[in-house]
Amino acid sequence: MLEKLFGLSTRKTDVRTEVMAGITTFMTMAYILFVNPSILGAAGMDKNAVLLATAIGAGIVTIAMGLFVNYPIALAPGMGLNAFYAFTVVIGMGVSWQVALGAVFISGLIFIILTVTQIRQLLVEGIPSSLKHAITVGIGLFITIIGLKLSGIMAIRLSLIPPTLEKIIAAKGNGTPLPFETIIEMGNLFHSEVLLAVFGLILIGILMARQIKGSILIGILTTTVIGIITGVVNVPQGFSPVKIPDFSNNAFLALDIMGAINMGLLTIIFTFTFVELFDTMGTLVGTATKAGLVDKSGKFPGIGKAMLVDATGVSFGALLGTSTITAYIESAAGIGAGGRTGLTAVVCGILFILALFFTPLAQLIPDAATAPALIIVGVLMMESVLHINFADFTEAMPAFLTIALMPFTYSIANGISAGLVLYPLLKLVTGRGRDVHWIVYVLAILVVLRFFFLAE
Repeated sequence: MLEKLFGLSTRKTDVRTEVMAGITTFMTMAYILFVNPSILGAAGMDKNAVLLATAIGAGIVTIAMGLFVNYPIALAPGMGLNAFYAFTVVIGMGVSWQVALGAVFISGLIFIILTVTQIRQLLVEGIPSSLKHAITVGIGLFITIIGLKLSGIMAIRLSLIPPTLEKIIAAKGNGTPLPFETIIEMGNLFHSEVLLAVFGLILIGILMARQIKGSILIGILTTTVIGIITGVVNVPQGFSPVKIPDFSNNAFLALDIMGAINMGLLTIIFTFTFVELFDTMGTLVGTATKAGLVDKSGKFPGIGKAMLVDATGVSFGALLGTSTITAYIESAAGIGAGGRTGLTAVVCGILFILALFFTPLAQLIPDAATAPALIIVGVLMMESVLHINFADFTEAMPAFLTIALMPFTYSIANGISAGLVLYPLLKLVTGRGRDVHWIVYVLAILVVLRFFFLAE
């Protein structure tokens, strides 16, 4: 049955590998169950209600991705978009969280229209091969940055800027009221949690080098057990792994769609739509490429259905009471563990729903155990750089900035935007404009307009 439903042998995988890949993806994404309630809770939402919406939304939409698309990609409320929702829209602009959910719902409807009209599919198919591979590499570095920060191997601190330099920066319009600059450096490798993360990173590396199946999952579980034994991970007294979820407080159907329309939240809806468009496009392209789902012509079979599930998930999440649900770059962890079919997504989705009953157990898994998995995924995704023609500068520069801006500006959308503008520009000035798909020119214009629009 599973063979017929997911085509396991066709994609050269098996049930055991897919199940372990699904568990691995869930393990690297489980943090959203605790982070999202914290962020949206700051906007006045009930944390338990957000937890319910996060787990149920991520579970159902991820299962849909597996069953209807057969992609090993998981979805959940997106980081960054939830912060924009809570701190910029609700707290900063004074919009109620109900109205903000209405804006999220409307952005999902826009995505559905773009998908049904096949505009989104055209966007993915029109992207040049070099940018597709650059997106994969950039996401790999982006994931690595997340892993390094979570592990503590990379530390960030504020340093005083010399007064003279501070005046120069302020004069250029880039100043900040505080005379600080951000310094990135090595963390304290003698800190117990950092040591545990280093152990996990080395362990997974050794297992991968030995080509042991399920290396990432084995590494996460082993590191967690070591953390418990050494006291780095604290198990509370009277610990019970099972807890019945509380459905008394929920945000189901609490959104205010008419409020969003009446307030004219066009800028907010545009921002939700634009960031989600490029983040999802980058994630789908990057993870699908790594999973080997690209055909010989460079197209992605099923990408239209994947985008429809993603688009529907945005509005569905708003109905449940959470910010934008989107495809997760952490899906690459499961792909790195061997996930190639929708069975990986189904397993991950089921675990999200079951997590409602096992939240105490999931809370035991420390960042020191999951962060090394993200770093290893970064290693795996770097392979795509081999497919970029750096001898051709019209290919090299757009690809390079696509790669560099993702981790350095902490935004997948920024990297893709740079590539989409530079690629057609360099082709035009070198007399090779016909080599570019027409949709790329449209995207380049939209990117430029977006920056002007948001700058106002």
